[in-house]
Amino acid sequence: MKPIVRKATKKDLPVLMEFMKGLVEAERPMDPTIKDGHVVYYDLSEIMQDKDSDLFVVELNNELVASGYAKIKEDRPYLKHDKQGYLGFMFVPEKHRGNGYNKLIMDVLLKWCKDRNIFEIRLDVYQDNPSAIRAYEKAGMKKHLIMMRMNLND
Repeated sequence: MKPIVRKATKKDLPVLMEFMKGLVEAERPMDPTIKDGHVVYYDLSEIMQDKDSDLFVVELNNELVASGYAKIKEDRPYLKHDKQGYLGFMFVPEKHRGNGYNKLIMDVLLKWCKDRNIFEIRLDVYQDNPSAIRAYEKAGMKKHLIMMRMNLND
C-alpha cells in the first residue's frame, strides 16, 4: 500500500507522544543538557491549532510512520527576510527508516511554507546526528551556523 501524507489530528496524539519519546531518547546521547526523566519538546495540540503552524504525519497501512511540523516565525530585523519557516519534530521510528518517509514529510512542509510565501527555511539538527544531516542535505538544506556551548561546572 502507498503511504499517505496528511495533517495530524487529535486522534494521532497518543502515537505522536510516543514519537516524541523516541525523539528525546535518540537525542539524549547527543545533548548532555537534556533533563533526565520525561521530557516534552513540543505542545503538539497547540501546533495543530495555531494558524501559523501545521503538523503532518505519514500513514502506511493505518500506522503512523513519520511526523514533522512547520511553523512561521518572525525573524531578526537585520535579515533580508521578515519571517522564516521553522521545521521540527521530524521523526521516523527506527523500523521505518530508509523508506523515504522523511522526504515525504519534508516535501509537504516545504510546500506548506511556499504556499504561505515563506521562502527562508530553518531547522536545528545535532552535529552528532549524521544520518539526519544527510537526509536534510538531500532535501536541499545546507549547514549554516554552528551553536557552541560549554558548562563551567564540568
